[in-house]
Amino acid sequence: MSAHRLLNPRIIALAIILLIGIFLRLPPALFQKPDGPLCSLVVLHPQPASQQLGFDEGLYRDYTDKLIRFGLISYPEIIQRYREKQQTLTGSILPPVRFLYIFFAYLWHELFGSETLSCLKNVSAVFSMFTLLLAAIFGARLGGSRYAIGVGALMAFAPTQLHMSQHALVDGFFTFWAMLVLWSLWENLHASRDWRWLALYTVALTATVLTKENAFFVWVAVVVILIANHWLKFGTVTRELLLATVIGPVLGVVLLGMLAGGATPLIATYHLSVSKNYELKYAILTGDGPWYRYLVDLMLVSPIVLLFAIGSAFNLRRAKKQEWFCFLFIAASYLVMCNIKYGMNLRYANMWDLPLRVLAFSQLLVLIGLVAQRWRSIALFAAVGLTCALEMRNYVVMAVEYPLYELVSPELMRGLKILKSPADLK
Repeated sequence: MSAHRLLNPRIIALAIILLIGIFLRLPPALFQKPDGPLCSLVVLHPQPASQQLGFDEGLYRDYTDKLIRFGLISYPEIIQRYREKQQTLTGSILPPVRFLYIFFAYLWHELFGSETLSCLKNVSAVFSMFTLLLAAIFGARLGGSRYAIGVGALMAFAPTQLHMSQHALVDGFFTFWAMLVLWSLWENLHASRDWRWLALYTVALTATVLTKENAFFVWVAVVVILIANHWLKFGTVTRELLLATVIGPVLGVVLLGMLAGGATPLIATYHLSVSKNYELKYAILTGDGPWYRYLVDLMLVSPIVLLFAIGSAFNLRRAKKQEWFCFLFIAASYLVMCNIKYGMNLRYANMWDLPLRVLAFSQLLVLIGLVAQRWRSIALFAAVGLTCALEMRNYVVMAVEYPLYELVSPELMRGLKILKSPADLK
């Protein structure tokens, strides 16, 4: 790039937004006294109040420890031990077939020698940063520099993105791969038969399957988008794209089968995990609810963004390709996810953060269009800035001032002081 282009105000604004977003996603350990290398900046970093080791975090740590101790060749035995343990339990625990997250933590340990839990948290933080960078790139591809800056800013301060970056949980890691699927699908529709985009799309689909069973929701949304292309004309659906849509998940399943020691152990593992979940008291208490529960939870966490996104949905026109693309991804995956018995948690909706913010920014542009031409840039800057400030305030209230861990309705309402916790009543 030329020096003149690097000094472009929009590039500078985007760089500042990305740097702030990356800083907010840095692991809390970097700021802890006395050994944290950034401990002098702790007043600038919103430290999460929840320092507990969650049950799921403990399981990810145990699986990673076993992989570090016994190597990749031992993975069929790790899965076998899981099945043996799961059969004795009344409820479900997460299975080790969420391999890719565990494997990246293993790689982090091999490269840097960090303690296992730190490896998992570092992977979560880094991939949350990757998601932020991807959001800016995807925004630029959807609508140019304005979308890159606007969507990037809204993602930089998204409460659920920040929350997932600070904990050793798979959902933020999964979000990156799901959004890579969405972006590469958009590119494939506009650059048909380009082997580079097809390869990226296939790898991303494979990675979602290797990361979490929620890959099924992403795949359903992708299929709906491909079908809707017949009417909405996002681009060109080629035979190669359809083959990649099948090959990617199949390759992921084959690799999981190899890790599990065959198709039969893999099927038995998933069957145990799903069936036992219906008996888990915690899942029954926190994972149930009406179909609109995700909307309620999103309204608690990101009310302004959700309202703008809903407004955008009511403004959909056939010509609004980008908005339809994002809306269909959310709607199709939502339709499946809200019907999973005892399986609703806002952590699983982390992959909607980016498309929701694309819709929200689109609606902001519509509203700003009502302002006089000479004031539009200032009005847009103010609207995005205020939205980001409110998002950041929500994160601080819920996760810094209150020890939020699980993104379930009662905890979200306690964090926002809608419900009183036992400590408040003393």
